[in-house]
Amino acid sequence: MLDEMDLKILDILQSDCTLPVAEVGKAVGLSTTPCWRRIQKMEESGAIQRRVALLDPKAVEAGVTVFVSITTSRHALTWLEDFHKVIVEFPEVVEFYRMSGAVDYLLRVVVPDIAAYDAFYKSLIAKIELSNVSSAFAMEQIKCTSALPLTFARAKIKAASAAA
Repeated sequence: MLDEMDLKILDILQSDCTLPVAEVGKAVGLSTTPCWRRIQKMEESGAIQRRVALLDPKAVEAGVTVFVSITTSRHALTWLEDFHKVIVEFPEVVEFYRMSGAVDYLLRVVVPDIAAYDAFYKSLIAKIELSNVSSAFAMEQIKCTSALPLTFARAKIKAASAAA
């Protein structure tokens, strides 16, 4: 279970994971070795899944974001597994969710332009049968963050310590 010190470290790493461990430790009031041990423990437990570089989509010719809603009449396990295998083949799909409600799946697709999306769409429907596909092009990105809110974890820690 994470504690408040872990959350302080995660706050820093979510904004800049390239900081040296000594700087992270200093910012949270730990020496380098205990800070490094905590980071290692969070990586081993899966709390820290990976450290990545966030790229400017326009700089890498992926400046158009398309949200693709997919409804299917096929709900057999074999179809589901086949669908998952097809979707992971497409590097344009950067997020992939199975949904509740009227839409079965939601994809976030990034491409350079509408023509590239059309090519993606044609490749997708050539590989798997879908009942309904609806695409919505993002006009403006207003907020985009990879940082998860830690307020819920902090509230759980406080509740656990109050109960103890």
